[in-house]
Formats: sequence, C-alpha cells, structure tokens
Amino acid sequence: MKSVELKKGIYWVGAIDWDLRNFHGYLTQRGSSYNAYLIVDEKTALIDTVKAPFCGEMLERVRQIIDPEKIDYVVSNHAEMDHSGALPEVMKICPNAQLVVSPHGEKALNNHFQNTWPFKVVQTGDVIPLGRRNLHVVLMPMVHWPDSMALYIPEDKILLPNDAFGQHVASSERFDDELGWDIAHEESAKYYANIALIYSKQVKKVLGDLEPFDIEMIAPSHGVIWRTHVQEIIAEYKKWAANVTDDKAVIVYDTMWGSTKLMAEAMEKAFENQGLQVVMMNLQACHISDVMTEILNAKYICVGSPTLNGTLLPTVAGFLCYLKGLAPQNRIAMSFGSYGWGGQSVAEIHQILESCGFEMLEPIKIKYIPTPQMLEEIKAKAWRN
Repeated sequence: MKSVELKKGIYWVGAIDWDLRNFHGYLTQRGSSYNAYLIVDEKTALIDTVKAPFCGEMLERVRQIIDPEKIDYVVSNHAEMDHSGALPEVMKICPNAQLVVSPHGEKALNNHFQNTWPFKVVQTGDVIPLGRRNLHVVLMPMVHWPDSMALYIPEDKILLPNDAFGQHVASSERFDDELGWDIAHEESAKYYANIALIYSKQVKKVLGDLEPFDIEMIAPSHGVIWRTHVQEIIAEYKKWAANVTDDKAVIVYDTMWGSTKLMAEAMEKAFENQGLQVVMMNLQACHISDVMTEILNAKYICVGSPTLNGTLLPTVAGFLCYLKGLAPQNRIAMSFGSYGWGGQSVAEIHQILESCGFEMLEPIKIKYIPTPQMLEEIKAKAWRN
C-alpha cells in the first residue's frame, strides 16, 4: 500500500497489522493499524511511529515522499510500544531530527530505551513552526497514559490525537467514509469501552480543551481517519466521557446445568416487558471485551453465576475484575444465580458490583432448578425507574 495524502503535504505513512487478534487482553477481530503521519513543509515532521516489526513498512512509505534523513522533527505523542517501538531505528536513520515529547514522554522513553536522543520537551500551548504550518501542542495526561499528548494544525484544521478517537481496524480504507460509519463507530465504541472508559474524567477535560479548535479532520494513531463523521464521533466521545446511558440492560452470566441461564432468560423477558433494549451475554460464548462494549451505553448491568466450590465460576470472576478496573459510572446493577447448598456466588457478585459504586437492586437467588412459577415471578418484576 502506498502512502496516502490527507491534505497537501500531509501524508499517512503508517502500517497495517492484519493478524492482530488480541490487544491489552481484548479481542481485535478486525486487526489494527499503527498510523504515522509525515508533514512536509519548510521543515519536515514525522508524527508518531509504529510497532517495531512494522518499521520497515513505515519507512518504505516515507521514502515514497522524501529521504528520511531530511526529517527535522519526530513527534512521539505517546510512548507505548505500538507507537514508539520503531523509534530506535527511526532516530538512527534521521540523525538530524529532534524528538518532540511531553515531560512524561521523555521519562517514559528514557525508561523504555535508555537512549540519549535530542529531546525537545513541550507543554500545552507550545507551538512548533514548520513553515506554512504550525503544530499546536495539547497535553492530555491519562488519555490514556501520563505522557499522552495531541497536536493541532490550524492551517489545515487537523487534529492528531494519538490513541484518542482511534479504532482497532486493519483495512485498505484510510478514511471513515470509505470504511463506513457503522464499523468505524462500533470499533471506536469498543476501543473506548476497553481502554479509555476508566479515564472518562480526563477525556472530558481534554474534550473541553479542544473546544476552541476548528476541527475538520481527526487523524488518530489506530484505525481510519475521520473526515466525514468528525462531529458525530466527537459527540459520541462526549456522551461516553459523561457516562450517559440508554434504556438498555446487559445480562452477563455463565451457567453449569442451565438453571442460571433460565433465570437470565426470565430477566430478559422482564426488561423487555418494560420497553428496554436487552443484550444477553453468555460468558461461554462472549469475550469480556465485547461485553464491555455493550455495557458502554447500558443503564442496567445484571451479572449471574451458579456457586462452584463455594464461590463464583472463574469466567464470571474474571469478568467482574475486568469490569471493576474499567470503572463505568452511573449504572444500576443486580446479581443473580442458582445454587445447590452453599449459594455464596450471588452475595459475592453483589458485593463486587456494590464496590463499583453502582446503585444495587435486590439479588435473585434460586436453589437448584427454578420452577415455572419462579420464572414467571422473575418475568413479572419491574426494575425500570
């Protein structure tokens, strides 16, 4: 694939990872891309790099445009290895380049590589003049690492926010209108739910910092570039960062002999009777990262497990650990499950969900196999408020 010109003198020169299927513990069924951008002006800047094995692919695209030795600035918006892995090779090939970083970025790259590169440390409000264009710096700590930062080019109205607004998608399409809103939005939601959700407070602040900018294009470091649905994806980020939910219930469970599943199906009917959208997610079939994507906009989170060895099923315990770490807010939650004698699982689930700060509903606990009457009682419940 050739480099792609976004606007006159600004090029995508990144790499496509068609084979990636797991990233930070969540499934990336569509692969990913590592986006790097080359800006050719009176001075030349390379914005972000790629994962180390893809360095040659990126440099090949750079060479389609200029000799890499002519690069004046290499900007590292984020030190994580999927973006900085190629830096040792790039800095070797670009002997005259300054490495532009945030204060935390300098520390992180020194810790990663123990190198003596010529760092140029920047802060919010700093401007890097390239000639006709200027790179305006916006630090965005904890979106999603302490070192994260973004660049804005007012002359072209382009935002380069590294991981923000990204998606894990490997495709020959480089723009949102080529890939399609449905897939781009779905993968953006999954990315936010599984990486950025815990940092929603910081995301909300950064979105406020970006308000003064006239943004016509967003070029993230994963996935497609936003040029048609810019305002739509910004609106979605505002909603996600504010933990705004829909009238939706996600029922997450595992089952041994089917009793907890029968309870889950009865709960599904109860929510449907109240006019809510319901998503059923059996952990034997659904990965926790896909569950979190559904929870991103869900008002109700219901978690069920039978009791095994005096505790939860391991699948449910793993999901609850993952959920708690990502820290969704403003949710209503409930535990449920069947048991044979001890019945500890439902209370454990309730305790964990309560520790997440959720508003808790009364647990549902049934011994052995629920009778038709018990299931009808669950179906008749009204939880919507």
